[in-house]
Amino acid sequence: SSSAGHLLPEVNPPLCLPSEADLPSWPVDVSVAADRLEARSGGSCAATALPAEVRLAPSSCRGLHRLPGEGLHLRMRLGRPPPSADLGFTLRESLKPQKNYVFYCQSCGDIIEKDRKFLRVLPLPSENWSALVEEWCCHPNPFARSTLHPQHDDCFLGDTFFLLNSGNESHKSKENTRVICKRCKTMLGETASADTIKYYVTEVIIRPSEASFSPTPRSQFVQSMVAQCLVKLSSAKSTFRFTIKGDNGKIYILIWLLNSDTLLVESSGSSSSHSVFTLFGDTCMPSFGPVRTWNAVKVLYQSCIKSRNKDLADAWEDDMGVHPLKFPSETCLELLLILGLSTTSLPPSLRCMNSFQVRNSCY
Repeated sequence: SSSAGHLLPEVNPPLCLPSEADLPSWPVDVSVAADRLEARSGGSCAATALPAEVRLAPSSCRGLHRLPGEGLHLRMRLGRPPPSADLGFTLRESLKPQKNYVFYCQSCGDIIEKDRKFLRVLPLPSENWSALVEEWCCHPNPFARSTLHPQHDDCFLGDTFFLLNSGNESHKSKENTRVICKRCKTMLGETASADTIKYYVTEVIIRPSEASFSPTPRSQFVQSMVAQCLVKLSSAKSTFRFTIKGDNGKIYILIWLLNSDTLLVESSGSSSSHSVFTLFGDTCMPSFGPVRTWNAVKVLYQSCIKSRNKDLADAWEDDMGVHPLKFPSETCLELLLILGLSTTSLPPSLRCMNSFQVRNSCY
């Protein structure tokens, strides 16, 4: 498989054919063409055609073996066009100055901000920017007393959040600094200062005012936004290890990014030609429909809830090569559940690598 953090046009993915319960008898004959994979057994044939942009290299087939309870596994070189540079929705690309936007609660679709126009949409520096200034300056830090708070017509973009001037006070919780949705009471963000609100990218959907709102399944949205954060940071900072922290400061998950060029393929057809082709099945994909492909990231992860893996979490927190990502604590638990469900959908032999569990997230 390809190196973590790099987008390559070819990969050697694991292919999984049906288990014993899905095939009428053994032995099974497997035939591979550039655009097709077939499994024949006892006069029956299960086959699938690949999407037009995906091609197999039959001569690269290797590692064909049978695992009890899982079926047949093999590896093969797969060719496809490299993902485009602007693949996937990113907040930085979607927000433009001088345009009107509507902000929706991702959980229930309630409008949070209506017809908001920004004169400036600016990226924030990394969280440790002040410490870096002190290292590089030979005189006292000129920004020591400065604060990066947006004015009324500003939007500042961070790694996992964006900052707005709090023109609407109705979403502030009077008990603490949490910002909640009036309708469903979901945490949307927190108050960064008396006049600044921090919204998390996993909790808010932003659309141009003229565009209609269409809901996205919660698990699909969360994993997509987190995957985009991993891809962006790994590309910009050559960082491949991340801690997922809650707004309470606790570490919930350790994530190690392996690949940002994983391709997921799922097909489903009639009863005479049902799906036999899977590249790490994933919860974000529909159960029925034509052959489709999804770009995804492949990660290893460890749970840190209830003091699990505490020593490793402490070591990662002290490691400068590990980048922290902060989300609402409830979202961290959601993400951990999504990771777990995806892992259990894999064949048992492919669920773990060393002491980490394996997961793919679409984006």
